[in-house]
Amino acid sequence: MIIKITHDSRGVVTMDILLFNVTTAALMVLMFNGGLALVGRSTLGGRRIPWAAVGLTGIALAGVALQLCWSGAMGALDADPAKSGWWRVVTSVFLQNGGFGGAAWNIATLAAVAAFADWFWGAPLTLGLFAAGILLPEQIDKLWGQTSHSTDPRNFAGSSGATYFLGATLAAALLLRGGADQRSDRTGAPGTEDADARAKAVRTNRLLALGVPVLGLAMWFAQENGHGLVSAYGFALGALAWAAFRTVLRPDRDLRQPPRTTVSSLTGLVGRRARSAG
Repeated sequence: MIIKITHDSRGVVTMDILLFNVTTAALMVLMFNGGLALVGRSTLGGRRIPWAAVGLTGIALAGVALQLCWSGAMGALDADPAKSGWWRVVTSVFLQNGGFGGAAWNIATLAAVAAFADWFWGAPLTLGLFAAGILLPEQIDKLWGQTSHSTDPRNFAGSSGATYFLGATLAAALLLRGGADQRSDRTGAPGTEDADARAKAVRTNRLLALGVPVLGLAMWFAQENGHGLVSAYGFALGALAWAAFRTVLRPDRDLRQPPRTTVSSLTGLVGRRARSAG
């Protein structure tokens, strides 16, 4: 990814990087809210443990631990274009080079986005889309003539690119699906008010979803912010994935067949153990 960072004569970061960070965070907020709308905010507690998200987050945490224990980890595993190694494009994703705050942000957003993706796409497709977010952007860049590599070391590692790519696939699904199914608590067919509320929610969700590629492309053209460009790529692949797999997806499976271990039950168990240990 290309990150434009400028400093004044005293080395103080200018407004460019502040605006870069704000727009990048705003894009993630759109994706997070889109994920909530896609799976249903009120359903989170009753859903199964998203093991694909747990696995990806665990690998990212292991990468940080490796960096702390081995001073040569970055040199051996990052994506420095001046170094050879076919593995670097993959291993660099699970290293972090934005300091404590950047690493915390990257891992937290990876955990959240991957959980939404696991609940909607299912674990196998989630892992496949995340892998696509690692491998495809560079190949697509070559098709568009974007073959230059940034020489800023801050671009040589980090999970944010693949995370934004995966989050954008959810935005595409939200645009095409309209949001989580909303069921009435009352028996019988929903009334006119229910139908109107449902239609309004669908319109709102689709505008939210459309905001992801629009903001992403605006960020790319205005800032050369790579997070925006990979989000556009992810949005396109998400639309293709929805068209190809929509008949076999079961995003409401946990609601129809509640799992034995849910997010709520697990967090409740952890909370009880913490209180008893205290």
